[in-house]
Amino acid sequence: ETDVAFVIGANDTVNSAAEDDPNSEIAGMPVLRVWNAKQVIVMKRSLAAGYAGVDNPVFLKDNTDMLLGDAKDTCEKLASGVKIALGK
Repeated sequence: ETDVAFVIGANDTVNSAAEDDPNSEIAGMPVLRVWNAKQVIVMKRSLAAGYAGVDNPVFLKDNTDMLLGDAKDTCEKLASGVKIALGK
C-alpha cells in the first residue's frame, strides 16, 4: 500500500489505459501502477499526451493532483517547503 506517488515528467509509463483499455495503443505495455496510491502528485509541463500520443486517465482521477510547470523548480520549492516545515 502506497500513501503518495510522485510522478515527475512521466506519461506513458504511468498510464492506466495500458491495463484498463484493451483498444489503447499502449494496451499491454508495462506501467507503474501509481493510480493505486492514496494520493498521486504529477509534475509535468502540460497535460499533453506522451510519446505514444495517448491521453492519460490517471491525470483526471480524484486521487491525482497536477503540478504543472517546470518539474525541477517545483521539486526545489517542495523541498524548501518541507525543510522549513521541519525547521531545517
